[in-house]
Amino acid sequence: MNDAVKNVKLHLLVLALVVVSELIGIITFKVGPGKLVLLPLLYAMFMGIFTGPKFLKLAKEKDMFQASTLVGLALLLLMAKYGTLVGPKFYDILEAGPALILQEFGNLATLFLGIPLAMYLGLKREAVGAAHSIAREPNVALIGDIYGLDSAEGRGVMGVYICGTVFGTIFFGLMASFLAAFQIFHPYALAMASGVGSASMMTAAVGTLSATYPAMAGQIQALGIASNTLSGLDGVYMSLIIALPLSNKLYRYIYKLKYKTSPENV
Repeated sequence: MNDAVKNVKLHLLVLALVVVSELIGIITFKVGPGKLVLLPLLYAMFMGIFTGPKFLKLAKEKDMFQASTLVGLALLLLMAKYGTLVGPKFYDILEAGPALILQEFGNLATLFLGIPLAMYLGLKREAVGAAHSIAREPNVALIGDIYGLDSAEGRGVMGVYICGTVFGTIFFGLMASFLAAFQIFHPYALAMASGVGSASMMTAAVGTLSATYPAMAGQIQALGIASNTLSGLDGVYMSLIIALPLSNKLYRYIYKLKYKTSPENV
């Protein structure tokens, strides 16, 4: 991290991306009965991709690695700011308590959708690591402790972790915007759904929802933060007790259907 702090070029590049993104500002499009919201965070991420060594080469591999070490620090500052929003909404959050706890069961949908799809694409035990959860840090640690990160399950969870890091924030911001535009779910439900255990993904979704429903922004932010905190606390236990056993059972069932034989080591 010390090298990243001393990297002047990196800080100037980030500052330029932030300034340009803020100058563009929030862009909205009418979509059906609602609107699609594009935030400066989204522009900054796209522009950041194009500054990398595969495109404009303004940032080298070393710069990208050093920048990644500062993400956690930046998110700590962001969550500290968000923490000031939770206190005033404490009693409102308590009223939504059962919903906040039960929403964690929605994360089980990842395995019912992901494992069949992954196995259809040719993955085997990698599917269990990849699809038992959204594969953020606690889940990487869980798979690493049970199977080892050099195992097939470890390769699966790390693959999804990396993809989530690169594309997850963009996906969450756009998905929240689309769902808000079509008014399928209540904004508070979308706020709770955004808290899946990833601070960056939650921030993208909550930011979009806050811009779409400015009158509800405080409540949306408080529910998103509370949901994300709870997902971080109980997500590991949900994965260990429910998601992983279900993933292994589903894996065995689909393996027998696909290969007409019992699976290898489970």
